[in-house]
Amino acid sequence: MSTAPDQPAAPPAQVTVTLDSCAKEDARTVLDALRAAFAFDRDTDDAPLEAPSGGPVVWTATFDVSRPLADGSGPARLGEPVTLTAQGGYRAVDRLREGLAESFTVTVIGTASGDQEQEAGFRLENR
Repeated sequence: MSTAPDQPAAPPAQVTVTLDSCAKEDARTVLDALRAAFAFDRDTDDAPLEAPSGGPVVWTATFDVSRPLADGSGPARLGEPVTLTAQGGYRAVDRLREGLAESFTVTVIGTASGDQEQEAGFRLENR
């Protein structure tokens, strides 16, 4: 008699998020909202910093959206609209967008599709 081997756990649905051309305070607001909803690849006290030279800064993080942690943190306040780029599987990017919609008004500003993944640009504004 044979038994089926244990099925491996589903791979995490990871989405890489990139923020640029925004104030560090707005980057922190967005990352904190996502951190409240999804597992994060950084320590909880890791915060965006300014570039020492005052030049452009890009903040990036990876979120596991396979199991939401909560219903989000509720509306969050941005100093100005923020553009975010998300890259991951189709369903994973949709889950991330849904998580962002708990805190912000989210407008899709563009997508690039691949075989298994997509890249999507979102504009985040206060609700």
